[in-house]
Amino acid sequence: MNKIFLILCLTLLFSFSTAQAQNYSTHKVKQGETIESIAEKYLVKPSDIYGLNPDAKKELRINSVLIIPKPKAIEEPKVTVVKELEGFKKHRTKKRQTLYSLSKQYNVSEEDIKKYNKFLYAEPLRKGDKLQIPIFKITEVEEVNELTKTYTVLPKEGKWRIAYKFGITVKELEELNPEMGDVLQEGQILKVPNIGGEEEKVVDEKYSYYKVLPKEGFYRLKLKLGLEQEELETLNPVLKEGGLKVGMILKVPYSNLPDDITQHDAVKVNLVDSITDFNAKHIAIMLPFRLNHVDFDSESDIKRSVEKDPYLDASLDFHSGVLMAMDSLKTLGVSLKVDVYDTKYQLSEVKRIIAKNNFENIDAVIGPLTPGNFEEVASQLRKYNTPVVSPIGTNLKLYDNVFQSRPSNDLLKKRVVNFVKADTLASNIIVIADTQNKAVSDDLKREFNFAKQIHSRKDKEGVDKYFVSKGDIQDELKPGKNIVFLETQDAGFVSSVVSILTALIQKENIEENKEAIEIVLVTTNISSAFKGDEVDNTHLSKLQFHFATMSRAYNENDNNAFVKKYNQIYNVTPNNRAVKGFDLTMDVVLRLVSSEDLYMSVNEAPLTEYVENKFAYKKKLFGGYYNDTVYLVKYDDLAIVEVKQEVKPKPEVIEEVKQEVKLNKDKKEVKQ
Repeated sequence: MNKIFLILCLTLLFSFSTAQAQNYSTHKVKQGETIESIAEKYLVKPSDIYGLNPDAKKELRINSVLIIPKPKAIEEPKVTVVKELEGFKKHRTKKRQTLYSLSKQYNVSEEDIKKYNKFLYAEPLRKGDKLQIPIFKITEVEEVNELTKTYTVLPKEGKWRIAYKFGITVKELEELNPEMGDVLQEGQILKVPNIGGEEEKVVDEKYSYYKVLPKEGFYRLKLKLGLEQEELETLNPVLKEGGLKVGMILKVPYSNLPDDITQHDAVKVNLVDSITDFNAKHIAIMLPFRLNHVDFDSESDIKRSVEKDPYLDASLDFHSGVLMAMDSLKTLGVSLKVDVYDTKYQLSEVKRIIAKNNFENIDAVIGPLTPGNFEEVASQLRKYNTPVVSPIGTNLKLYDNVFQSRPSNDLLKKRVVNFVKADTLASNIIVIADTQNKAVSDDLKREFNFAKQIHSRKDKEGVDKYFVSKGDIQDELKPGKNIVFLETQDAGFVSSVVSILTALIQKENIEENKEAIEIVLVTTNISSAFKGDEVDNTHLSKLQFHFATMSRAYNENDNNAFVKKYNQIYNVTPNNRAVKGFDLTMDVVLRLVSSEDLYMSVNEAPLTEYVENKFAYKKKLFGGYYNDTVYLVKYDDLAIVEVKQEVKPKPEVIEEVKQEVKLNKDKKEVKQ
């Protein structure tokens, strides 16, 4: 299979699915469940389940997945009929009339006729009998539990939102509604506490929401969330009355991790082990294939179209990764419907796609690639609260439904700066930059007050020559460890500086009275200038070249399953665009099937990682979500490896933990 085959497939079919999600859901059988209990849970008949799962008649196996038909109707509320006697109507019995025919004629029961004509208890009805037929005023009274009321589920509303709105835990909501199912449907009717409308809480998108876990008290929440008990009680007044309860939803502010805490503090979650929702998910992919520009006359013409159109080439690479992800998700038991749209790299086409298709029930949209088209989609789908994920964009307009998966350039720079700040062995810092990067050099000077700045030389006309001499650098080096920032996008300048720095590395020589000079090269912006053929990778390895990157290169020696299978199918090693298509699709779908929605997954899956990319989304106070994690890597023996920094906890945190341990120990001694 190759890109030509992919193009032909796309022209034949632009919407495909791995499972029909319209009329069915799925259920994973748990210990102790029966077909009858499952049918009751989903408001269907056992025969309906057997009809779609005939093997279940022989054996109902734990962890097997059943196809469940959607209920035809929501269970009607119980109604009590109240009859009030208003009077009587006289009737003389005619030939062949019976109590049954009279009950139908007057719409009363046979028992009511006997009740007001008592002789009929002992004698049969005869022609000429004079009867008084009761006339009732009929009223129907719906049974109402004053402690609860009904609530209609809103679009994309999950259990946690409803539980928070009515001040109960998710478990309490499930106990009130044992038949509610794992995933709520729009329009579903639930029982909720009958509190006054003014007491109902509003989910404020300016805040995050946290579900209290077992054994979590105010002290543990302080360590995890950085909030004192008083701050939590201010945001959640219910805590003052009832205290903390397992499963309750707390409102907490969005905030970034402090600068001295690295991303390694976030707990990495393997979402493959966290799948809880086996209902089919529906996503859309929007890419600028521009198939209307492809010449289909021959295979060579198609190949030429791919080579000359960078958008088509990039889209096919990304889409090949999406297809691989779909296959992997299918093996995990995840049902997925995927709609693929060709945006043609035209805003007008994007508007047409939105207008002609229903996106209200889409769980997530990946793409488009270009900022203008992406903003149009995100803006239009805000009304549905549909999350829209950007594969490559940075500095996007972060609407509240936007997920920017590519880390910002500022984050890359910040990661390198924090790495240098944490290095207590560095004795000297030097910044080498060309004219175009003078502003970056000045920013680094403000970060490191004692840093030395070296600027590339200019000619008589003031034009940058992208050149520094060996003496320029040697004069600023000191014995011990020197960290050198190199800020440029010029490959020739990189090659020249790297060669000079490598030559200036010096080992200790006691006989010649020479002290060791160690040089570590770093940059805040890894550009193609560092990756060209002009730059010697051996020199980069000797300089322990460090940089931050949004994705790390996978190690071919790891025998990665994705890389191996991709090679088998496409006869080529996947490039970074194909890997990004795989990683991003896996992350989006696994977040959907392991959390109530993509928004909740931000709290429940703080950090995920796949082949080359990792995702740790955070929310802007007034806006959407951005990926707040990058890799710090370095050249090591001609290989690029990830740098792990050990972060020691603050002394006050260590002391607080000691106090908690001592307190728990004292409690045990008292009990004994």
